[in-house]
Amino acid sequence: MWFYSEKVKELFKNPKNVGEIENPDAVGEVGNIICGDALRLTLRIDKKTNKILDAKFQTFGCASAIASSSALTEMIKGKTIDEAARITNKDIAEYLGGLPNEKMHCSVMGMEALEAAIANYRGAPFKKETVGEEKIVCKCFSVTDKKIIRAIKENNLRTVEEVTNFTKAGGGCGKCKPEIEKLLKEFWEKEETKKVHPKEPIKKKLTNLQRISLIQETIEREIRPQLKADGGDIELLDIEGNKVYVKFLGTCLGCPATGVTLKALVESKLKEFVDTDIRVEEVKE
Repeated sequence: MWFYSEKVKELFKNPKNVGEIENPDAVGEVGNIICGDALRLTLRIDKKTNKILDAKFQTFGCASAIASSSALTEMIKGKTIDEAARITNKDIAEYLGGLPNEKMHCSVMGMEALEAAIANYRGAPFKKETVGEEKIVCKCFSVTDKKIIRAIKENNLRTVEEVTNFTKAGGGCGKCKPEIEKLLKEFWEKEETKKVHPKEPIKKKLTNLQRISLIQETIEREIRPQLKADGGDIELLDIEGNKVYVKFLGTCLGCPATGVTLKALVESKLKEFVDTDIRVEEVKE
């Protein structure tokens, strides 16, 4: 029997923000009713401040899908688009006091709907940070290899059962399980290769825009996930030449070990992926 937290039960029985915003500023749709889960997220956004004023959802799914969608709308209201973009499926699950492993795909669906809505607002195509060729792996639930690999990467998945819990792939007839096993093996073999042969520092000269973009990308990909794993976070405040100014958030704020984190993680990663001359300084308020 699955264990549901009181928060999940509460938001399932009395979901908040159900419905659809008339003439919304952003729309995000993910899932497929035929496959069992679908979510439509609509947002009202202040175009001057990019702050989310209201969020509503419509979903076809189980109790966890309804609770996850309701939680998501509560989490993003009042946040700017950039702040909301940092929310992950893990954040949604934590807000709910946890989800059964078999229902983690509901939190993933919420995260993807938010990403789709933000992309829609920005007028950009909805792209996920994934690798691999786009093809259907699980025909029962129309799950592509891109979605599977992304779930493996972002949630440190190691088994086929875990992949099924987060994506539903393999939860039908089971014929795709050998291919899921293959994707797991290939992904983790590549990760081990990266450790043995780390990426060389970028030597080519970058434009200011390229440099800023690469710093932001490195923070999002290499630094923020490690900090958030321990309840912390980081904010990029300014860039002046080779100096990068950041502010620690969450549990990192005021932590006696931030000096070590600043050099051993933040500055080290920026040197590795951006420029060996970069120096990072913490701004304390």
